[in-house]
Amino acid sequence: MSNQSSLSSDTGQVKAWGSRRIEIYDTTLRDGSQQEGISLTVGDKLKVAEQLDNLGVHFIEGGWPGANPKDEEFFKRAPVELKLNNAQLVAFGSTRRPNSLAVQDSTLLNLVNSGAQTVCIVAKAWDYHVTQALRTTLDEAIKMVYDSVEFLTKAGLEVFLDAEHFFDGYKANPEFALQVLKAAQDGGASTLVLCDTNGGALPHEVNKVIPKVWSEISANLGVHFHNDGGCAVANSLGAALAGATQIQGCINGYGERTGNADLVSIIANLSLKMGFSTIEKEKLEKLSSISHYIAEILNLSPNAQQPFVGSSAFAHKAGLHVSAISKRPDAYEHIDPKLVGNSARYVVSEMAGRSTLVLKSQELGLDLDENQILQLLGLLKNLENAGYHFEAADASLELLMRSLTGWKQDFFELESFRVMTERRGHTLPLEIDSSSFEIMTEATVKVNVAGERILATAEGAGPVHALDAAIRKAVESHFSSLKEIHLIDYRVRVLESAKGTGAVTRVLIDSTNGEKIWSTIGVSDNVIEASWQALSDAIIYGLTLAKTNKAML
Repeated sequence: MSNQSSLSSDTGQVKAWGSRRIEIYDTTLRDGSQQEGISLTVGDKLKVAEQLDNLGVHFIEGGWPGANPKDEEFFKRAPVELKLNNAQLVAFGSTRRPNSLAVQDSTLLNLVNSGAQTVCIVAKAWDYHVTQALRTTLDEAIKMVYDSVEFLTKAGLEVFLDAEHFFDGYKANPEFALQVLKAAQDGGASTLVLCDTNGGALPHEVNKVIPKVWSEISANLGVHFHNDGGCAVANSLGAALAGATQIQGCINGYGERTGNADLVSIIANLSLKMGFSTIEKEKLEKLSSISHYIAEILNLSPNAQQPFVGSSAFAHKAGLHVSAISKRPDAYEHIDPKLVGNSARYVVSEMAGRSTLVLKSQELGLDLDENQILQLLGLLKNLENAGYHFEAADASLELLMRSLTGWKQDFFELESFRVMTERRGHTLPLEIDSSSFEIMTEATVKVNVAGERILATAEGAGPVHALDAAIRKAVESHFSSLKEIHLIDYRVRVLESAKGTGAVTRVLIDSTNGEKIWSTIGVSDNVIEASWQALSDAIIYGLTLAKTNKAML
């Protein structure tokens, strides 16, 4: 049976949407939250669930009712605070304990009382885990599956079974692994999910196993892959071709160890390239924004190189590539970025060619002539050789390009700055008690603003903080929009480590006005001078942005 539609010869994109539907099951709120560094509040979980519903996934696994106070609270608040329009909320749990009754099992009772109409329970499908972890017999493990599923289905719930370690279990004892699935099917489970819990399965193994499973069972098949072998997305796509009807994973591939299958790549590939029906077509354009928004909720930086939705996913740096793209946009892009809510970017660096700079200037709305483009090309190569890195400093690049058109910023002109750091108190090799010393940093700036010479002094926690405070003190009364501009990140890199403390340093600063984030750069063998370059560019760009926005109103 073929599930693929014909492909467009010039774009590689599917012309028509396939008829077979793949259910998208997101487990970010449970499996994904097990990633090191992720800690979700109940409020966070509700926000993530709302975004997943906006994306149009079919199932959202909310957590394990009764396992901890956080999940208990989530399932109490969800019916009131979470208005799902597209997805069904799923409660997760496990089979009954060995040698007990399902009707008395607290985990199963918590699932029944969770308020969710769909539940997913995990069962051991690897005989090694049954005998060594559960410390019970294989016959009892099969009874645990049947009893638990039957109890839940008789309670009126739709039941999915996660067959834990299925692929490892099938290799070791295929008869037992299949018996687990059949017990769940006989108990009334609607979908049997084959889990690669250790994440080590390879695509050719998956493609062999699933048809064999299909020949033995009649219920729907789902898959749940981890990414320890780097194959979670490939395994999921292969499983869809082999007949799986449900794919579990996490948005952005979050999860324990190396993560779960990334639903972003799975949805985009299935929908745009393989002819399957996943989320609604018009919702595909939300993939990038929702991916990034959920990353922000989780307090994680979006992965710039994440396929389809990363900021670098359609960023073109090599001059040869950009030259071709200027003639045919699809020459170096496997899909149209707009389909997933992303856009092409033309990264300017020492590798840039004329075409890159022309496209970049058009992107910024600047009218650079041929001589200015050539001048910019030479200037960039020299500056990058000196240590500048403009692909990481979009705002500094724009200011540089504007300057070639004759534009000059008229906000302030620096006359001089001075920074003084004083430490008082005794010194120890490793001082723990900060009360034994005091550090004071003071910055003074002299600037000209609209013909007025202004001197301002301010203190700060360090040189950059003090300089920032001083320049704000000097010019803020003239530019009220400066109050909206804030530094959000500061990074320093030593470029020539062999020179030790005398090495050239590169400073990158990220700033925001609450709506847009921009990056600026400074390079010098004096770290304070490099910091000033990046800081002043950040302020000038922010003020320019505010002035432009005001003029457009």
